[in-house]
Amino acid sequence: MTMGLGLGTFLVSLDFAVANVAIPNIAGDLGVSPSQGTWAITSFTAANAIALPLTGWLARRFGEVRLFVGAGLLFTLFSLLCGLAPSLEMLVLMRILQGVVSGPMLPLSQALLLRHFPPHMKGMAMAVVSMTVTIAPLMGPIVGGAITDNWSWPWIFYINLPLGLAAAALVWISLRDHETERAALPIDTIGVALLVLWVAALQVLLDKGQEIDWFASPLGLALGIVALLALVLFVIWELGDRHPVVDLTLYRDRNFFIGAMTTSLPWAVLFSGLVVFPLWLQTSMGYTPTWAGVATASFGLFIMLLTPIVGRLIGRLNLKYVLSASFFLLWLGTYLASRMTTDATIWNAALPRLVQGAGLGLFFVPLLTIALSNMPPQRLAAATGMFYFTRTLAGSIGVSLGMTVWDRRETLHHARLTELFGTDALARLAQHGGERLAAAAPAQYEMAERLLARQAAMLGANDLFYASCWLLPPLLLLVWLAKPPFIAGGGR
Repeated sequence: MTMGLGLGTFLVSLDFAVANVAIPNIAGDLGVSPSQGTWAITSFTAANAIALPLTGWLARRFGEVRLFVGAGLLFTLFSLLCGLAPSLEMLVLMRILQGVVSGPMLPLSQALLLRHFPPHMKGMAMAVVSMTVTIAPLMGPIVGGAITDNWSWPWIFYINLPLGLAAAALVWISLRDHETERAALPIDTIGVALLVLWVAALQVLLDKGQEIDWFASPLGLALGIVALLALVLFVIWELGDRHPVVDLTLYRDRNFFIGAMTTSLPWAVLFSGLVVFPLWLQTSMGYTPTWAGVATASFGLFIMLLTPIVGRLIGRLNLKYVLSASFFLLWLGTYLASRMTTDATIWNAALPRLVQGAGLGLFFVPLLTIALSNMPPQRLAAATGMFYFTRTLAGSIGVSLGMTVWDRRETLHHARLTELFGTDALARLAQHGGERLAAAAPAQYEMAERLLARQAAMLGANDLFYASCWLLPPLLLLVWLAKPPFIAGGGR
């Protein structure tokens, strides 16, 4: 059971980041720009976010075991179709479908483990899922990089085929006789439609915002208005409906609200770095996809070491102190990332990620425990779905805004550096100098332009990480408002 649930969770989580380092290759093969190539990431994330809050309703209607196994099989099918996609439009469509069907798998794995683990082992159940959910996106860049370098980018999706089938088979064999009760609930069609509308409008705005100049364009303004109105109507409808597809009353619980928010907002900061960092290493620093993946995946070392320890000791630790240490390490790692230079070695690139990894090793298990501490067993599937929905949506927003901030700051720094060093002087030299100087000047101009572009990209990334690190400390204050005791799934 544990192996099947863990493997399914690992594959879904891996797909959040496995394409990150392959974006330049995907964009080149499909004839699009790298910024358009990021749609392969954000489309999956947004679709996954739409499906996550539906988990509770779907689990009550179809049963948790059947839903997990069916989602795993469909995820495997759409992984195959992603690899076969002949165009960016088809790839994005398949990634959307892959994200939708995989949405319930993360919360269901958590709910099923908590349901079947004895009380004294619940901390380890939390650690199993938290470690796979955290490690997989961090391993994604190195797995994606190795596959892209040695084979081709479609194989980052093909590897899901045998593993997805194995996960579905293991869960069905071990849990088919332990299916949860089902209820023929009516379909909240309006609620689903409003959910899809506001999340989709928001994601399109985030993806195309930089290209269309955000709210300065009619399209950007229209998307913003549609997203806001649909969100307001969605909340009003779901709170008033007798059988809502999304249980928004979960947020009335103080611990759940604090746990979800305190997890999601830092994840938005960190996930944007997981996309920007390897892209910067490849486009500006000359790293191969494999080495960009190695530098990014250094997160995982301390996560693998610390997460099981925290899970085993969860009942004996003061979670507020643990999270205080976690936020300090996350802040320190993000600050170190903002001090990078173009002379950085692989060790310099990996060090900030190692420090952040130590923070993440102390992060997810305590916050998930706090969020679920007042949830009775029958609400675990819905609660874990909403928990991961909040985190996933925040990650999608973080990626889009992070790419925008990086691009704008890079453009600003390039303009300032050009003014400072006056690279156009080389062009004038070519026009007015002697024959030898005229012949050499274009090459010198091209070299100077490359150096300025490299410095501007680095400075833009540094600005993003510096701003990000100062968003973390205020969120720690929320943790201290949570009310003990903290026992996941311990509510009555």
